Amino acid sequence: MSRIAVIDYGMGNLRSVAKAVEHVAPKSQVTVTSDAEIVRRADRVVFPGQGAMRDCMREMDARGLRSAVIEAARDKPFLGICIGLQMLFEHSEEGDTAGLSLLRGHVRRFPESEMHDAQGNKLKVPHIGWNEVHQACAHGLWSGIAEGTRFYFVHSYFAQPADPDIVAGYSLYPFSFTCAVAQANIFAVQFHPEKSQTAGLRLLANFAEWDPQREKATTASSGRLGAAAA
Repeated sequence: MSRIAVIDYGMGNLRSVAKAVEHVAPKSQVTVTSDAEIVRRADRVVFPGQGAMRDCMREMDARGLRSAVIEAARDKPFLGICIGLQMLFEHSEEGDTAGLSLLRGHVRRFPESEMHDAQGNKLKVPHIGWNEVHQACAHGLWSGIAEGTRFYFVHSYFAQPADPDIVAGYSLYPFSFTCAVAQANIFAVQFHPEKSQTAGLRLLANFAEWDPQREKATTASSGRLGAAAA
């Protein structure tokens, strides 16, 4: 039986994520935990998140989870959701907060000066609601999910990876921004699959079966599907 740890750091939509994973992976043992040793023993790790980046990092450290999270992101299938994507990078403008530096790049706030649609109407920040996600590369977690499928977003900040090759998906609000990244055994998304109905459940089901080693070989042979946001 596969052991899937959903990391509990006192924030985020933990129960909804855990219930969604349990639904798509009924043969797996899904545990919501703040115990670093349980995280280390897990076969797969999900880091969900809502709230402020500074609070996320503080609470993770307060529970002694930092080293376990870093280890998991380096050596086992790892799914980051929302803040769970942002904290992988070097720095966030939100609270001038240092991240885990597992991925090179920074997290920016949507700039007020650019938040207008094609007709000049002001767009709201935070970005809340359904938006199309464009797939920037072939990846096992996109299996069975059509290009341009809509997912549910709630965020005011977005990642800007230093390496465009890790961009796995992007969306438009109003400009192109990175909403999914993939590197080795890491896949992380800015949107909320647990709130994204059928497509979100499919992504979580794909994660429950994902083999990063096999994925590496498949990606090397198939190549990228298109350019994405920087």
